[in-house]
Amino acid sequence: MIRTIEWTDEGVVMIDQRLLPTQEIYNTYTTVEGVAEAIRSMVIRGAPAIGVATAMGLALGVKNLTSGEDLESEWQKICETIRVTRPTARNLFWAIERMDRVFRAHSGSLAQVQDALVREAQEMHGEDIEINRRIGRHGQRLLSQGSTVLTHCNAGALATAGYGTALGVIRAAVEAGKGIQVFADETRPFLQGARLTSWEMVRENIPCTLITDNMAGYFMQSGRIQAVVVGADRIAANGDIANKIGTYGVAVLAKEHGIPFYVAAPLSTIDLGTPTGAQIPIEQRDIAEITQMAGQDLAPDTVQVANPAFDVTPNRLVAGIITEEGVARAPYVESLAGLYRIASERSGN
Repeated sequence: MIRTIEWTDEGVVMIDQRLLPTQEIYNTYTTVEGVAEAIRSMVIRGAPAIGVATAMGLALGVKNLTSGEDLESEWQKICETIRVTRPTARNLFWAIERMDRVFRAHSGSLAQVQDALVREAQEMHGEDIEINRRIGRHGQRLLSQGSTVLTHCNAGALATAGYGTALGVIRAAVEAGKGIQVFADETRPFLQGARLTSWEMVRENIPCTLITDNMAGYFMQSGRIQAVVVGADRIAANGDIANKIGTYGVAVLAKEHGIPFYVAAPLSTIDLGTPTGAQIPIEQRDIAEITQMAGQDLAPDTVQVANPAFDVTPNRLVAGIITEEGVARAPYVESLAGLYRIASERSGN
């Protein structure tokens, strides 16, 4: 399995996704500031992976403290260091909230807090892999034998602690012997589909065809695509989906051609405190991601550029949201809340 992120005695180890597919380089981060910059600069990306990185970064920040004096103040600074990195990814804030509960429950001494936070971060890493496998098992039932699935962005092992959400559904279908093929949108401007999804699929010998973003409609119209499965960075309580820019266009095309559009994400990506997609903050990224490629200018210096990293797909375009507790269907306000209740009963909370 691809090693996206790991906790080690030396620090937090992450594969540098900016360098794929040409270089497979693993960086070790020894400070919370280093982890925060890795999240901000997209060394690591994908909501579930960001959640795990957040937990490990927070644990690392407290582990590096030498004194329990002003522990509350130091904790707030550590949390804020990561909080400001990626505003759209729900799992970042979910991880801060979960780690904060652990911090509150073990605030007797610095050593207790340090040990508890490290254990929790490691537990979240293992949980994420198992959750993704459960998502895959639920989602693969929606894919027919021999079908071709379109993905947008990368929601694979690289976007999680391992296995993947959208690609986890595809992996599970392949493991079930369904002979699935993949069409991967290149996903401008950061090219996660071209650089990352295709890299994962080639490594695992899953048939994959790379296409540019504006080819999706052509292949849908020609009958080459039977389903769309994407991940999500935040899901509102009503089932509106924030995912990588361009997802909305893919969903519109799928609706026009009668192709089911599925979203695969853990419950931790669902934000029941956000009523609709209109309230989801959309990250604006560096315009150089659009105006340059490998250091080469692609546009005039003086042209105005916009670079929103995400768009919102309305729930009416979503055929189902695949989670570790099952598949939610419209009306999503009821079905998503119901899956949370199932998860709560399972955990005994």
